[in-house]
Amino acid sequence: MNLSNNKILITGGASGIGLGLTERFLNENNTVIICGRREAVLKEVADKYPSVITRVCDLSNEAERVALYEWIAAEHSDLNVLVNNAGIQQWMNVTDADFYTRAKEEINTNIEAPVHLTSLFINLSSLTTVMNVTSGLAFTPLTKTPVYSGTKAFFHSFTLSLRYLLKSKSIEVVEIIPPALNTDLGGKGIHDAAPPVSDFIEAIFAQLKEGKTELSFGFSEAMTKASQEDLKNAFNRMNP
Repeated sequence: MNLSNNKILITGGASGIGLGLTERFLNENNTVIICGRREAVLKEVADKYPSVITRVCDLSNEAERVALYEWIAAEHSDLNVLVNNAGIQQWMNVTDADFYTRAKEEINTNIEAPVHLTSLFINLSSLTTVMNVTSGLAFTPLTKTPVYSGTKAFFHSFTLSLRYLLKSKSIEVVEIIPPALNTDLGGKGIHDAAPPVSDFIEAIFAQLKEGKTELSFGFSEAMTKASQEDLKNAFNRMNP
């Protein structure tokens, strides 16, 4: 994809990896639209980066996803890049009393929302690129995040199919595959020892400039190249 002169929607673009993408795409001379549930957090980003366009949207709500698409189609019909980044991670056990309720929340946000958004946004004649944020856990799960890991395995598989299915529409599909990074995903403090988002963003933009469509870093890069034996060993290390 061209890295400049795009109009880009980044879901969950006000924090974590989404914010890192927002900042870097701005630096590359793009127009960036971000959406999220927390109006105050969106405002903080807009105050810091006045060119950013914000939209409050709860992507777990189907009607709000449709409203987001209709607003983009009416007000930003030249949008050409969709970044499916928003996601939630919950550390839990299948024996927890509220496991199923929380599992449904993750499935809704991590699977139903990006699949629905993709099916909507490919109707924009201007769309040239879909970028999906999956995870190194798509390749070998962390059992403390059993549903999150499963949703990312689904999203990785879906992205592979999507790349093939959208060839006829000349829409490029890029998979962003992060490892654990120093964000609040899963809860504050859980990933404090992980690499900073800035290092990840630098690495994947270097790969984008090389024309790659599967972007990885550190642990996730190792997982994308791993043999079955490597994946088994990684699983055993992660889940002693």
